[in-house]
Amino acid sequence: MSTPDHECPWGLKAISLLQQHGIPFQDHRLINQEQVDSFKQKHGVATTPQLFAGEQRLGGYSELAAQLGETAEAADYSYTPVLAVFGTTLLMALVLGEDTLQRFMGFSVCALAMLKLMDVESFASSFGKYDLITQRFRLWARLYPGVELLIGLGFLHHPPVALAGWVALAIGVPGMASVLKAVYVDKLALNCACVGGNSKTPLGIISFSEYAILTVMGVAVAFQLAF
Repeated sequence: MSTPDHECPWGLKAISLLQQHGIPFQDHRLINQEQVDSFKQKHGVATTPQLFAGEQRLGGYSELAAQLGETAEAADYSYTPVLAVFGTTLLMALVLGEDTLQRFMGFSVCALAMLKLMDVESFASSFGKYDLITQRFRLWARLYPGVELLIGLGFLHHPPVALAGWVALAIGVPGMASVLKAVYVDKLALNCACVGGNSKTPLGIISFSEYAILTVMGVAVAFQLAF
């Protein structure tokens, strides 16, 4: 899979492995999502790349590595930035003593926004690979960090700003749908942009949790359920 927004790392690893062993091959790149979907349906597979010897399908990168007697590389992931963010914001909220949950969520949203604002271009590039809104409106990826910061500040205001809750809802629900589609439908092996565009945190539960925080807090703030 080789699109303007996503270069499949496992496809590149498979190519490198073939080259290392001096095995001649033809590289058939899938350059858009329609081609990817058609390929998966035709061959009854859930992921790419897929390697063939003539008409025989050998499998993906891991199967190729096993057949060549190599140890397949594991994904290079790290949850350290996420643990640092949520651990720090939880301690901040606990020290302040009052409205702990509200402050924890507000601090967390602000901290995540700050990490995105450190390199907006990098964030936008990573975010656009899976966010459904950005795939329709490219400018949204550059606006998102600032909007998220304003939402976090709205959560921290006493009482919380109702508009921040409504905006959080408008972002959180399609955000959760974006993650579910990318991970479970398209089965993309992407890094999460939630802690900035250069992170090694895998797309999945962490990104979903960020959107879940926005959604749950958004409901509470928009309808003033807990304040």
